Amino acid sequence: MKPRLFTPGPTPVPEETLLELAKPVTYHRAAEAKAILAEVSEDLKYVFQTAQPVYTLTCSGTGGMEATVCNALAPGEKAILCTAGRWGERWRGILKAFGAQIVTVEAPYGKAVTPDVLHAALAAHPDTAAVFATLSETSTGVGHDLEAFGKIVANTPALLAVDGISGLGAMECRTDAWGLDLVVTGSQKALMMPPGLAFVSASAKAWAKIDATPIRSFYFDLRRYRKSLLESDTPFTPANTLIKAQRASLKRVRAEGIENLWARHARVARACRAGVGAMGLTVFAERPNSALTVITVPAGVDGSATLKALEKKYGYKLADGQDTLKGHIWRLSHMGYTDAFDVLGALAALELVLIESGFKLDAGAGVAAFQKAYAAGA
Repeated sequence: MKPRLFTPGPTPVPEETLLELAKPVTYHRAAEAKAILAEVSEDLKYVFQTAQPVYTLTCSGTGGMEATVCNALAPGEKAILCTAGRWGERWRGILKAFGAQIVTVEAPYGKAVTPDVLHAALAAHPDTAAVFATLSETSTGVGHDLEAFGKIVANTPALLAVDGISGLGAMECRTDAWGLDLVVTGSQKALMMPPGLAFVSASAKAWAKIDATPIRSFYFDLRRYRKSLLESDTPFTPANTLIKAQRASLKRVRAEGIENLWARHARVARACRAGVGAMGLTVFAERPNSALTVITVPAGVDGSATLKALEKKYGYKLADGQDTLKGHIWRLSHMGYTDAFDVLGALAALELVLIESGFKLDAGAGVAAFQKAYAAGA
């Protein structure tokens, strides 16, 4: 059975990128390695939509999130946490570890934190040093209105730090234009790579705060990365084989064009939601994003068992819910190196498994609805 990966990370990797990973390992301080890092850094600025440098860290996306907290917050400073799922809670765990005073702005799973609620929280806490938010909450499929968040936070001394790990490259995100001060993403989502790299951008406003904040980390000290990047280098041993491969995937993004990339993801996401609805299922997220579609498991259906059958019989690997949502939702990713026909196949396989389990469904209903919606979005 051919395996087909539809989890919201890791995601499928293009063939030309995989071939780069098969090449011999080279010296990470060689002139060639520095030239590659310089090229990758420039392409990352394009993906982030920023004129500021983007720093490459050898770690997971969580490491990039930790870097933003430990560089921009001093012990005891106040942080507003916008949380609507597990990855908002990841921010909480990091903030707690570094001694932040946390003010929580929380939305129930499946809903988004609204700009009005954030505005009220900032008004009530004018001494806030930073706001922490999530672009794409992959645990629920929710997308946040970061453009609106940026306008609100820009009128205060606070920084806006964003977990863009699963959203950047799949959803519209304009770092500079929207006033996003610290943005983090990872290699293994829409950037079409295996795990292992995190990328962080910082605005001039963020750098003023970082430079005024006591150093709280050795490995994640962004000052070190800023100094090294001036010579197209990193302060510590980088995963240079991954960086070289990342260059190949970023060239694919460049060739398609970032706005075309956003539009393609949005078009597939709309079509997928139409297919889900035609199958008699419901989308879990009230404000869905374009990186993945999260489906509510219907009553009487064993959600976890359905996913196991889907993978065993047809090779499609979707993700289960996490924590309290396990067995209650299905998460179908359509980010990165995934196209409309890939998603069409996933819906067809899900239809088959549901029919085989006794769920009442007109065969082909979801597939037909996807095609109609996709064609209408041309």
